[in-house]
Amino acid sequence: MSDTHTPLTGQARIWHDRAQALTDDRRLDGRAWINGQRVAARDAQTFECRSPIDGRLLVPVARGQAADIDAAVQGARQAFNDRRWAGKAPAIRKRILLRFAELINQHKDELALLETLDMGKPIQHSLGVDVPAAARAIAWYAEAIDKVYDEVAPTADSALALIQREPMGVIGAIVPWNYPLIMAAWKLGPALATGNSVVLKPSEKSPLTALRLGELAQKAGLPDGVLQVVPGFGHEAGEALALHMDVDAIGFTGSTRVGRAMLGYAGQSNLKRVFNELGGKSAFIVFDDSDAIERAVDAVATGIFFNQGESCNAPSRLLLHRGIADDFVKAVVARAARWQPGDPLNPRTQMGALVDEGQLRTVLGYIDSAREQGAHCLTGGEQALADTGGFYVQPTVFDQVQPGMRIAQEEIFGPVLSVLRFDTEAEALALANGSSYGLQASVWSAHIDRAHRVARALRAGTVHVNQYDEDDITVPFGGYKQSGNGRDKSLHALDKYTELKTTWLRINARG
Repeated sequence: MSDTHTPLTGQARIWHDRAQALTDDRRLDGRAWINGQRVAARDAQTFECRSPIDGRLLVPVARGQAADIDAAVQGARQAFNDRRWAGKAPAIRKRILLRFAELINQHKDELALLETLDMGKPIQHSLGVDVPAAARAIAWYAEAIDKVYDEVAPTADSALALIQREPMGVIGAIVPWNYPLIMAAWKLGPALATGNSVVLKPSEKSPLTALRLGELAQKAGLPDGVLQVVPGFGHEAGEALALHMDVDAIGFTGSTRVGRAMLGYAGQSNLKRVFNELGGKSAFIVFDDSDAIERAVDAVATGIFFNQGESCNAPSRLLLHRGIADDFVKAVVARAARWQPGDPLNPRTQMGALVDEGQLRTVLGYIDSAREQGAHCLTGGEQALADTGGFYVQPTVFDQVQPGMRIAQEEIFGPVLSVLRFDTEAEALALANGSSYGLQASVWSAHIDRAHRVARALRAGTVHVNQYDEDDITVPFGGYKQSGNGRDKSLHALDKYTELKTTWLRINARG
């Protein structure tokens, strides 16, 4: 695919040639990764993996179902029970995971190309953001292995109480399609660092980098069976993994609807731990005392249009003080022009394709709903590049949005920004907190008292002050309310994949 009126030159031509070679030479392998080898589904079924860039068939992918999940879980359980990974010295596990991170970086061009072809994001972002972030996550948790200590409780002289973190056993990791590589690394890093075996179920919409990770982990020295990768549909492979009686915990990132189902599956099975990282409808609040208006405009435009708006933490609700709203909105509309969708394999492209036709229809449906409910579309609002065979939507800004409208309440997962206006701080807080979600928020004010006051009152897992989406693996990621429970990233993620065991020893205090 190329932009209709733009001939391919330079780096764009190079990336297109690489993409063509992958499919023409049949170098892509869509089979599952179980017990250290590529295997077809037990019943030999596959599904088509097509690129959202132009609809091309990339590769048939194994359609994992209950039998495949069972084989993967059994292999993971055996690997855990014989302690081929958990029993290794921390220094050895650290060395293997560091090598895993190195291999991710060494294969950055391949992984970035797979990510872009599979999911539709611009190659510059796959190469400059997704691959390095995944490698850093694995490396950071590798480094944590020999730096996190257990505890001794303050007991009387007659006792010694040891408090130790032990691996849970078999972890089911179910990751979404919007950041396939990064989300996998956020789960694999802490789960593997603490000695667990993992069965990874990538989204059927973007499974290719996860499957490649299995091979790279083996090459790094991870024992067979410790990391299993089973692609498939959520209602088949995902449900089977969540219901499996020999899975000790589920780390899930995805929609709130499926997150509710995950909790139900735990109740129907073995009461496995479920850690959900779910949706968001993040509020971006700008007060009239802000002295960083231009930076705020850039931040909200980047936040909502980056990754085609397919980010759970996208600042999709822009809350503006009425005194600055008109000029601010004009500036955001001007910024939107810089985010017009284009060929994802062109390194100059800032916004790529939505993941598939279903997501395209969902986003366009929300846009139609906004118009029907009386919101005013200031820019965008239409499908783009339809002649390419891919799935593109223009960056879209709606003004005159009311709090009860669907686009103000529901997660769209597309490049659609809703503008709401307020007069007072109390009104801004009521609007911001008037959502079932609580993932992230942002407040822009030059007054430190107001910034702290509002940040404290916001019901969100992360509150950005005078910036948005600055990030690092060292800080936790997760939300309040229906945005989920538990946290990815940081040392806090280790708690999700370990059990606390107390060993209480009686000591004769007299010699």
